[in-house]
Amino acid sequence: MRRRWATVVLATCLLTLIACTPAAETGKGQDADAGSRFSVPNVGPADIDVDTPKLRRLKRDAGVEPCVPGDGAPVDGGLPALTLPCFGGGPDVDLSALRGPLVVNLWAVWCAPCRREMPVLQEFHERYGEQVGVLGIDYEDVQTRSAMELVVETGVTYPLLADPQSSLSGADPLPVLRGLPFLLLVDADGRVVHQEFVEIEDVDQLVGLVEKHLKVAL
Repeated sequence: MRRRWATVVLATCLLTLIACTPAAETGKGQDADAGSRFSVPNVGPADIDVDTPKLRRLKRDAGVEPCVPGDGAPVDGGLPALTLPCFGGGPDVDLSALRGPLVVNLWAVWCAPCRREMPVLQEFHERYGEQVGVLGIDYEDVQTRSAMELVVETGVTYPLLADPQSSLSGADPLPVLRGLPFLLLVDADGRVVHQEFVEIEDVDQLVGLVEKHLKVAL
């Protein structure tokens, strides 16, 4: 009788543990670009393709400018020594090789403030792109098709990289990224001179930050 009771208790405990397993560990997710279910391995990051024929077509139709790799050497206080893929096809870019003056914006399709500020960043790019570059990084975003459709919708044409695995979070000199949008200002020597979680609400706001921290008169 005691053996039978112990067996029942053990089975109940096992069922309880299975029922409480987090959804993220069940191996299922949604790839918006493919429009189908995909399996997430129990160990290691999901493989998110940021260069598909569909993404290339959307990017071309939107007129997004090509990614341009930098040619500088890593510097103290510069962008992390991480190589990210060009969103929608193009050359990979080693962030530590980039030089400014440069505005770097981290965004994602799931971020409502990012959606609002992207047209503002585009307006800044159209007005002052010859003096200060703009680079967008689609961060921690598995909805690649929706993200590129947002690019089309907002009229963005400045270059775009992708960091679907959130490699930038906590990479020196960046903090652990717990929200978006996130702004970085990089000077001509490649040093990050300003960074903050902020929504850019108008062009004048960004002009003020650039003139203050990058010492560029616009």
